[in-house]
Amino acid sequence: MAEYYPRRRDPVLGVWAHRQALAAREAGADVKVLVLERPIPPASSLRQPWKLPSALAGIARQPTRDELDGIEVRYVRFVAGERNRTYATWHDRAAGPLREALATLHEDWPFDLVHAHYALPAGAAAAPFAREHGLPLIVSVHGGDVLGPLLQTQEARATVGELLGSAALVLCNSRTTLQRVSELASGGAQRLRVVHLGATPPADPLPKRDRPTVATVAHVIPRKRHADVLEAVQAMDDIDWLVIGDGPALPTLRRAAAELGLQDRIEFAGQLTPDGALRQLSSAHVMALPSEDEAFGVAYVEALACGVPAIGLASEGGPAEIAALGPGMLLVPPRDPAGLAEAIRTALADPGLAEAARRTASEHFNWDRCGRDTVAAYRDALAA
Repeated sequence: MAEYYPRRRDPVLGVWAHRQALAAREAGADVKVLVLERPIPPASSLRQPWKLPSALAGIARQPTRDELDGIEVRYVRFVAGERNRTYATWHDRAAGPLREALATLHEDWPFDLVHAHYALPAGAAAAPFAREHGLPLIVSVHGGDVLGPLLQTQEARATVGELLGSAALVLCNSRTTLQRVSELASGGAQRLRVVHLGATPPADPLPKRDRPTVATVAHVIPRKRHADVLEAVQAMDDIDWLVIGDGPALPTLRRAAAELGLQDRIEFAGQLTPDGALRQLSSAHVMALPSEDEAFGVAYVEALACGVPAIGLASEGGPAEIAALGPGMLLVPPRDPAGLAEAIRTALADPGLAEAARRTASEHFNWDRCGRDTVAAYRDALAA
């Protein structure tokens, strides 16, 4: 179960959750997916009327059932409130429709356990059904569950802590996330384990670009710190920048690039399909993402898998953990464009770093390993 999961209007959203489902299937689990779907556009679309027609059209195109790579996916519609004010209680709104969907699925296909991505809303919404039917509930925590600003109220933290403490197992995307969960969960903290997500290089990577190119793969929002990469690129005349992703801060970033006269050295590729993004990433020479509040960072291990050294912040648990497992991941201080530029130069000057990065991803961040670890967690939860 997930809120973030690919759908026809957004095939990129939560693609890592779909790939983990595929990996679990390959490791021996029978998998079906329920996705929490909002049939009413978010408030941001209502505040920006020019976005409303496309938002409505995208929702209308989404069937209630679909199939992705051979996995049946059912989209469970629920009416959510305004995200910033009501996110901590979204699970209450989703619980009724989700209970009905779970009951229907269980009648047709008696499943053994429920695996929810994120404590809120999916985990908390599924918990009543799991309790009533004596089914283990496994919750994957990806960082936003314990780091997100929407979850810092006392009420939200109490709800998340109680849920994580009662889950059969909690799967954490990094050791930093595990530490945060252990501090938050009310009891049962021993039922925590780290399961790293994986990455796969594209089958047909693009050739390397003629000029040294730094890529940034991320949703364009302030905490991803595209502004720091822009300043670093400005200081290096012979470096191009490839920006893969879309987001509310993209217009501001474009304006800043134009004001600095850098538009000829920057390619704004926009949001691409998952495979398209990896192919473009593989054409770059280094990936820079000085993002804050990064509990893991799938983009880093995707870069390593493509043989592209990655740069993240030393202050963030996810990048630091990746760097500790093998070469290819460079760390810089936060909000330090000069340090970022130096790290880019360092990565470009080391001809062996690309292959080392590829080995690190292959050994520690592959989907086969993720699938085995996920299914092992399922078996342990059922045995308990």
